[in-house]
Amino acid sequence: MRVQIVLFDGFDPLDVLGPFEVFHAGGGFSGGAVTVELVSAEGPREVPSGLPAVSLTATATLDPAVADLVVVPGAAGSLSLDPAVEGSVAALLGRAGSGPLTPALRDAVGRAGTVVATVCGGSLLVAHAGLADRRPLVTHERGADLAGTAALPVDARVVDDGDLVSAGNITSGVDMALYLLEREIGPQVAHAVEGLMCHERRGTVWRATGAAVAVA
Repeated sequence: MRVQIVLFDGFDPLDVLGPFEVFHAGGGFSGGAVTVELVSAEGPREVPSGLPAVSLTATATLDPAVADLVVVPGAAGSLSLDPAVEGSVAALLGRAGSGPLTPALRDAVGRAGTVVATVCGGSLLVAHAGLADRRPLVTHERGADLAGTAALPVDARVVDDGDLVSAGNITSGVDMALYLLEREIGPQVAHAVEGLMCHERRGTVWRATGAAVAVA
């Protein structure tokens, strides 16, 4: 499984590094069945995060044609949902969505054999691009209603809709990565990574299967 984790100006470091470490460790425990790299829509470059003095290096170009899994993080900034507020999460996501990242994600969403996974505000980036219309999605609690999009909000830590998987607030990205490692590679590898990281997933992954919830 080849994993590409997307960097854009203002990304949240934990949204990136949590899943990165899970997949990197998964590669070790699976004998190289998982590889993970940091990419950007613009190609190799140093990418500043939304936190002062923290940046990461994209070593390749986002390429849905070669990625089995594309992970889209959220942004780190003030929690204002007003895109006019400089340095806000909304402004950073809006800026990222107006560049070459959206066309690349459009190529990834719905592509046979490619799974797109979002962490925190990364779900908003995908939803506002119209790439999650009428599909279940979770994001940061501040934007949980997914207002202004046609996505279907779900109150869960991780939501699995097949080739579109989403995670809520920041640390749930680790849970999502472990879940995907279990789903795609197997429970023994995921269990070994959990032990290495001394982390236990919590909550039930939401899927549109089984009996529906009865409304009183």
